[in-house]
Amino acid sequence: MSERVIAGRAGGLITLGAADALWAGLTADSVVPTASTVFTCFPADVRVGYVLLGQRVVAMVKASGGAWGVWEVEVRRAAVELSALEMDRRDLVRIGPFGGAPKQEHDEGTRLRWRRRITRELQGPGGPERTARGEGGRPSHLAGIDWRQILVEQTRDRTARTWWLPRAVVRLLDAAEHTETQWLHATRTRQANTAVTEPPSPHGQTQATDGPQTTSRDRPTAPLRPYNGELQGHLYSTLSRKPGISRKVAGWTCAVCHTAPAAVLDHCHEHGYVRAPVCHSCNTQERPDHLYSNDIRVANHYTRLFDTHTADWLRHWHRCPGCRARTTLPLPHLAAWTAHVACRSQRPTHRDPRGSRGRKPCGALRVSWTGSHNAPRSCLLTVAVDFCPSGEHRVLAQVPYREAAERFGTWLAETAPAVAAAAGPDRLDGLPAHFRPVIADTSGEGLSLF
Repeated sequence: MSERVIAGRAGGLITLGAADALWAGLTADSVVPTASTVFTCFPADVRVGYVLLGQRVVAMVKASGGAWGVWEVEVRRAAVELSALEMDRRDLVRIGPFGGAPKQEHDEGTRLRWRRRITRELQGPGGPERTARGEGGRPSHLAGIDWRQILVEQTRDRTARTWWLPRAVVRLLDAAEHTETQWLHATRTRQANTAVTEPPSPHGQTQATDGPQTTSRDRPTAPLRPYNGELQGHLYSTLSRKPGISRKVAGWTCAVCHTAPAAVLDHCHEHGYVRAPVCHSCNTQERPDHLYSNDIRVANHYTRLFDTHTADWLRHWHRCPGCRARTTLPLPHLAAWTAHVACRSQRPTHRDPRGSRGRKPCGALRVSWTGSHNAPRSCLLTVAVDFCPSGEHRVLAQVPYREAAERFGTWLAETAPAVAAAAGPDRLDGLPAHFRPVIADTSGEGLSLF
């Protein structure tokens, strides 16, 4: 959409109707379907003071004339972020319904609560047909996404219905809830700590008094500082409970990309140690693409982790004293490395159906791990291929955990010598003798595999 066709612009602000038109135009070619009235229809509400678009919070601003608007640049940023998202419609994640009593979610403070909203709409009178309209007959959306266009309903035995969404969209909506939680928490903290009245914003523009407040773009902010290992050796369970830790984290730049402001504390789920403060993008990039608790899809982002930016990510993972001392990676990452690197030569290829030169890797890689308490210290990584063009589902390799760890140690010494030189069992005397089990045995009474 051209800059000069946007009506209602004043000092960088555009009206809510113009923002709707801008959002629809900028996201028209996105693989994720978006709603066209995200600023003027439910669940948008000027009394709340913001609209959630993807992973970005866009604040509503009240101009001197009393009209409400939003910053045009924020709408454009949110549209660019959403348009860059890649989505595989075959890679689905079940989102409900699930049996048992509803669980108390950690995001009770958010308005999005997308799982609960989808379940409520689909289980209400009229079922899926009713979801074409939101509450009160008005169209609704989830963080700017028209989820109905990509919802997949499956029926088993003609009785039980299940609902599925593409994995990329599930991850985006989870990130949106996290962003909204941080926004609301920061707003409440700021309102509670404000002892003096802040000066009015320039150009006579003010924000909703009962909604979240944002720092004026003209107001200087404190410069971000690089992370230099200040949190090294701290346990996440202890550090995350300390008052003010969120503000402290936000004062660093991301310890991986070194450009964006940090937003979360990345930590090792096996040993419990804090790695470093990272931005949302790097935190999402690092997260294993779980299908189940012991099964992950080896997606395209592993190319960045193990090929193009290998040294940076290995250095980041080895900020955990447990991984560094044992010269290994957390199990999901070690499994992904085994499939992506160690078993690369075993992956079959097919001729590209589009007629281009060369051959295309077969299907999608998947790696799982299994074991039993009847075979102590055993864990087997199984690398397989899904979505084979010829209809096959091949098991490429089965690698014992210990063998995978040894292969990784050899590869680490060749790929990142500096990281390998800092690793080893003699590098940390204070490593706990009883760390968190890597795998819990699901066939016994919670016995660990090793």
